[in-house]
Amino acid sequence: MLILKRLPWLSLLLLLFTYTTLGWVLYNANIQPYVWVLVVLAILVFVGGLTIPWSKIADYSISFFASNVRSFGVAVLGAFLFFLILAWFRQFLDILVITAAVILVKIDFQAAGFKEGLTFWITNIFSLTGLGLGALAAKVVSDYITVS
Repeated sequence: MLILKRLPWLSLLLLLFTYTTLGWVLYNANIQPYVWVLVVLAILVFVGGLTIPWSKIADYSISFFASNVRSFGVAVLGAFLFFLILAWFRQFLDILVITAAVILVKIDFQAAGFKEGLTFWITNIFSLTGLGLGALAAKVVSDYITVS
């Protein structure tokens, strides 16, 4: 019962609502069932990447700038990513909101003193529940509109 009092409910509800919106959008896009599986796997990897620290990434990131060729490659990659951001600005904003919500949950869990594994599982439960609720709400609304 003590763990329920320590949970950052406000940030978890924000996370739930952002993933509910994603589920709604994906349901209305009429995607194939295998894409849903890929989305769930992507959520698991994304949340894992943001909630469990990977110190090895920090160790290897310095090697990107060890030579001029690598620095040029990183600059070209950054320019390409900037182009993609401009070309698909709406999708970029959606991803940015989801990323901000997950980072907020991680910070709140850290401040509350939760371990990384528990943070990962609780964040995934709320993310996947939100995705499912969004898809379910979109289905119910679309069924109601077509019947009326």
